[in-house]
Amino acid sequence: MTAQSDKAANIALVISDVDGTLVTGDKRLTAATVAAVGRLRAAGIGFSIASARPPVGLRRLVSELGLDLPMGAFNGASVVRPDLSPLEEQTIPAPAARDALDRLLAEGLDVWVFAQGAWCLRDPHGPYSDLERRTIGAEPRVVADLGTLMGEAAKIVGVSRDHAHLAACEARIGAALADRATVHRSQPYYLDVTPPHLDKGRFVTWMSQHLGIPPERIATFGDAGNDRPMFERSGFSVAMGNAEDSVKAAASAVTDSNDADGFAHGVDRFILP
Repeated sequence: MTAQSDKAANIALVISDVDGTLVTGDKRLTAATVAAVGRLRAAGIGFSIASARPPVGLRRLVSELGLDLPMGAFNGASVVRPDLSPLEEQTIPAPAARDALDRLLAEGLDVWVFAQGAWCLRDPHGPYSDLERRTIGAEPRVVADLGTLMGEAAKIVGVSRDHAHLAACEARIGAALADRATVHRSQPYYLDVTPPHLDKGRFVTWMSQHLGIPPERIATFGDAGNDRPMFERSGFSVAMGNAEDSVKAAASAVTDSNDADGFAHGVDRFILP
C-alpha cells in the first residue's frame, strides 16, 4: 500500500519501529526525536511504536515520549497499553516453537526465549546479551533446558555475530516453518521467530481498526526486514538511511540514519504539513 510520492498527505497516525529507527545505535532517544514526537502531537497526529522488544523494553520510551496509545511488542504479536498491561497476547504454537528451537540450535546460534514474562537463555554472557540488558532494562533468567518453555514462548531469537550466516538462516528457517510461525531478522544479529500471521503489518491494521483511522492515513518508519509488513499496510512509509537496500526499495521515502536524527528529519520532511 506504499505511495510513491515525496510527501505524505493527510496523515493522522505515525507508527515507528524502535531499534535502528527511533533510537540511536547506543539505544538513546535524542532531543531531536523527542521534539519531533511533540510536534506530531501538537499537529494532532497520533504516535505509537511497534517493536521486536518485549513489553518491558518499551517502558522507558513510554515515559520519555509521553506515549498514550496502544503499542506493538514482539513484532506485533502482543499489543499493550502504555502501562504495559496486555490488550492482546499470542504465543507460538508448541510444535512450531520446538521445531524453531531445534533448527536455531542446529545452525549454531545462541538462542533466547521470551516466555512467562521473562527473557530466558542458557548463557548469560553470550553474544549481545549485554546489549539486550541495556536495551530492555532487564536481567535474563538462566534456564538449563529452553525446551521446557516451548508451550509458552511469545518470541524465540537466534543470535549471532555472523550476520551473513544469520541472513541465510532467515531464509532456511523461514521456509521450513512456512505458515507455522513468522520469521524475520529484527537486527542483522537477531533472527526473531514469533506467532504465525502476526507481524508489524498486522499491528498497523489493528491500530487502524481500533482508532478508526484508514490505512492510507497512517505513516510508518522502519529500518529492517521485519518493518516491511508495516510499509505494506500503511499509506506512506519511510525507511531509515541505515536500512538495507531492500527495505529502502519497499518504502515511499528514505530519510537519514538513526544516528543522524533520521526520524526527526523524516517527520519534518515528509509528514508534517
